[in-house]
Amino acid sequence: MLISQEKYLEAGIHIGTKIKTPDMAPFIYKARQDKLYVLDLKKVDERIRMAGKIIARYDPPTVMVVASRTYASNAAAGFAKATGVSLTKGRVIPGVFTNPAREDFVEPKLLIVSDPKGERQAIKEAIASGIPVIGLCDTDNSAKFIDWVIPCNNKGKKSLALVYYLMARETLKAAGKISSDDEFKMSIEEFEERQEEPFAAVAGAEDAESDEAESTEAAKQEEPKEETKEEK
Repeated sequence: MLISQEKYLEAGIHIGTKIKTPDMAPFIYKARQDKLYVLDLKKVDERIRMAGKIIARYDPPTVMVVASRTYASNAAAGFAKATGVSLTKGRVIPGVFTNPAREDFVEPKLLIVSDPKGERQAIKEAIASGIPVIGLCDTDNSAKFIDWVIPCNNKGKKSLALVYYLMARETLKAAGKISSDDEFKMSIEEFEERQEEPFAAVAGAEDAESDEAESTEAAKQEEPKEETKEEK
């Protein structure tokens, strides 16, 4: 595994919602007694590892990571800082990928979304432009237009920090910029903290802090309840 199972569990990366979509069923390990779905850690790990290899194929500035909701913005910003990819925080404005007449028009070659629900417009723009999409998907997400699904708790700050930390490290390794885990100098905690800008291009976006209230599950994973060995 990319990190110990204990670290995954501590971050609550495996804790899903009480909703299971058909797209996410293959990534679910079981349903708990409290009706929350639990993601398969092996598949989470494999998908993060492969995502790093995919991202490494692209020139960093041509990769756009989007975080429309506040609980994803610090982790996404940490990823952008570590890898040099472009960053959009907030809602993507219609036409930013598809209308060359816009002053803030950009042409990413790869899009990474932190939550397909919050980043619907970004995905719509990517579809229209033929841009492949990597998506961090919880059990309640549709993955219909996601080319590479990373199953994870995409509403918890600790979980998102760990996903983006591991994805950044694996991207740099796959790109040959570091040769071992020890050479990656950023800590997981830095992916939870607010990052200074500009270290990446922040393209056409509107502030979307209010979006955090849209998710009824947003706070459920901040301090994951201890589970028994059987539940894990």
